[in-house]
Amino acid sequence: MAMVVGTWRDPQDDVPGAQGTQPSQAPPLQGPPAGAPHTPQTPVQGGPPPSTPVQTNQPSQQSTGEKQQQQQHIECVVCGDKSSGKHYGQFTCEGCKSFFKRSVRRNLSYTCRANRNCPIDQHHRNQCQYCRLKKCLKVGMRREAVQRGRMPPTQPTHGQFALTNGDPLNCHSYLSGYISLLLRAEPYPTSRFGSQCMQPNNIMGIENICELAARMLFSAVEWARNIPFFPDLQITDQVALLRLTWSELFVLNAAQCSMPLHVAPLLAAAGLHASPMSADRVVAFMDHIRIFQEQVEKLKALHVDSAEYSCLKAIVLFTSDACGLSDVAHVESLQEKSQCALEEYVRSQYPNQPTRFGKLLLRLPSLRTVSSSVIEQLFFVRLVGKTPIETLIRDMLLSGSSFNWPYMSIQ
Repeated sequence: MAMVVGTWRDPQDDVPGAQGTQPSQAPPLQGPPAGAPHTPQTPVQGGPPPSTPVQTNQPSQQSTGEKQQQQQHIECVVCGDKSSGKHYGQFTCEGCKSFFKRSVRRNLSYTCRANRNCPIDQHHRNQCQYCRLKKCLKVGMRREAVQRGRMPPTQPTHGQFALTNGDPLNCHSYLSGYISLLLRAEPYPTSRFGSQCMQPNNIMGIENICELAARMLFSAVEWARNIPFFPDLQITDQVALLRLTWSELFVLNAAQCSMPLHVAPLLAAAGLHASPMSADRVVAFMDHIRIFQEQVEKLKALHVDSAEYSCLKAIVLFTSDACGLSDVAHVESLQEKSQCALEEYVRSQYPNQPTRFGKLLLRLPSLRTVSSSVIEQLFFVRLVGKTPIETLIRDMLLSGSSFNWPYMSIQ
């Protein structure tokens, strides 16, 4: 596709000047070294021609022609058409430049009707917008470069994304509005999970554990329902996404509210239905509790803020791994948008922590080490018996806020 011609230089340098290029713009062929005193050229009768030609138009024209030839060889890295210069970090044609700018500024989401691997060239670039935008990002076109053209000259300062009393993010970036939607979707502040939640040294009783667990699961489902674009999905897709990810969302909520995880009450809650509990069963559950504690503590050690938690939960929720999705491409685009929003937020809010974004993403795969069946056994057996959590999730989605738990006294 694109050819790299020599070392990189500003594409403006490759634009040929007007006719009659000044001699100083053409490289001298055999002239004296730079800085030598200028000697007027005086024709000598019958002598040999001067070593340095007076007229440099011919070399200038040759140099200009070479530049034009070089410029013609620079192709658009997206579609292969002739590049008009460097736009948003890459050499592209005017068409791909305008398409990328329009897609980013309008925050557009596309859907591929094929297998998300459509050919993007001069003849097919307009046939699939999803694959065209995907290739723009793949070759290195930068979203933030589009936004920089609309922002004031001053750079955003540290804390520009910070929240004040739950207000939306104060930032010009188009992704900040996306994060604000995720934050406003929270059904209630973290503090309303219960006062015990904010007291790590407080050993909670069985009743409080079950109550808090029910609150956190309900919060995860309500949060998803409150995201404006989640209800636009097919109800079967909504159920499929939450059925797969509810346990990961539960762990994130547990870390966000600093849920105390003490072994004794958790074992008691898990073993109420089976008495006596065998020694092997106790050891197995203690190991599961330890894994749960480790995941929560590692998230707490990163001091994840509310905006980051919202983005992480969105990345977890919108996964194409869910079975039977009717619009996989749309779900993938939402996950990509959530990841881009988190990256931009972290880069602006934590400029002195260049590895923070990577550390946050690396925490997500390990959330699945906490088995959903173990969470059910530890927190929900006493509450719902043998009713599968997936059934409760479906009922919560269909009934919304009218769904009633036995433990929902916290207001």
